[in-house]
Amino acid sequence: MLEARIAARYLVARKGHAAVNVISAIALAGVVVATAAIIIVLSVFNGFSRLAESQLSVVDPPLSVVPAQGKVLAVSLPGAIPVVKEQGLAMVGDKQHPVTLLGVPDQWLNSSGISQTVIDGVASLGDTVAGAAALLAVGPAVDLATHPGDERGLKIYVPRRKGRVNPANPMAAFREQRLEIAGVFQTGNQRHDQQLIILPISNLRQMLDYSDNQASALEIWDTSATRDQIRNQLDSSEGINILTRIEQEQHSFSMIAVEKWVTFLMLTFILLIAMFNVLSTLSLLILEKRGSRHILDAMGMSPQRVRGIFAWEGAMVTAFGGVIGTILGVILSLAQQWGGFIRLSGDPSMMVIDVYPVEVHGVDVLVVLGLVVATSAFTAWLTSLIAKRL
Repeated sequence: MLEARIAARYLVARKGHAAVNVISAIALAGVVVATAAIIIVLSVFNGFSRLAESQLSVVDPPLSVVPAQGKVLAVSLPGAIPVVKEQGLAMVGDKQHPVTLLGVPDQWLNSSGISQTVIDGVASLGDTVAGAAALLAVGPAVDLATHPGDERGLKIYVPRRKGRVNPANPMAAFREQRLEIAGVFQTGNQRHDQQLIILPISNLRQMLDYSDNQASALEIWDTSATRDQIRNQLDSSEGINILTRIEQEQHSFSMIAVEKWVTFLMLTFILLIAMFNVLSTLSLLILEKRGSRHILDAMGMSPQRVRGIFAWEGAMVTAFGGVIGTILGVILSLAQQWGGFIRLSGDPSMMVIDVYPVEVHGVDVLVVLGLVVATSAFTAWLTSLIAKRL
């Protein structure tokens, strides 16, 4: 195409004024940096998402059978471990902390990886001699200023589910349970570490007036099990949902996804600003090539085709910068993903990771390339309008 060939010639040719060369280089660099930044930031979000996913295996099972409505189910499933979850209040002395209570049987400690995360004390739910015990996440332990073996013990309160409440005695609206503190754990998952307390399922069932066959969920820790197999083992699959680890933490991962694409939109605006810098450079180029336009007019080229030359010029500059930026972003992201050159500040022994997690996804690269194509087309259209006015 003649217009594209002439535009390519204009692109590589040295400009008549040195200032135009400098401005062109700055505008092109802006597109390169903005596009590379989009790739790098999306890859960093992918890395943190994968890191969050890897931290789920400690407390969250591969599959969990939960009620579709309500908080309780009463179904049996061979090989599944029943658990009970409820919101409550924990107190040690005069300190209190809202918590999420997780009632589990003893075999849950062996199936999960909670014992590997205990940083103080032991992974135990007590015994019949010493009494029931609880495992506290590091957040409640710090806020309650307690530790394993604390003689004050741990008091748990949950709202009373049955019976009448005496308005003259507000504390009668709560059920109380005293537990020993066996250990403190830290999973690396902020939601668990800030509010989770693990206690015997029998104690939590008693507080909530649940029967022995009632549970909040049935957890399947067998990694070879599938959803179809679980549904076939259940007498009825109506009224239940079978959730994977990701689906169990849907709110956390949805938040990461929202932050990722909101950041993508913000960086897209930066790319648009860089595009307007390209337009200002092209405006100078159009003015500089005004003499060439008269030659093209004398040769019989229509005004539409002349404007097409500058439209191609705008598209080429933006596309060239976008492709270079995409390649640069992928190279830098892969270098961090494989080499881990940029490290996190702080004590490595206190952190789950010591390098910035980065993971390049092909879908993100395609999205950015699509954005580059769309931006190039928009630049071409605006350049054509500018050429028409000048």
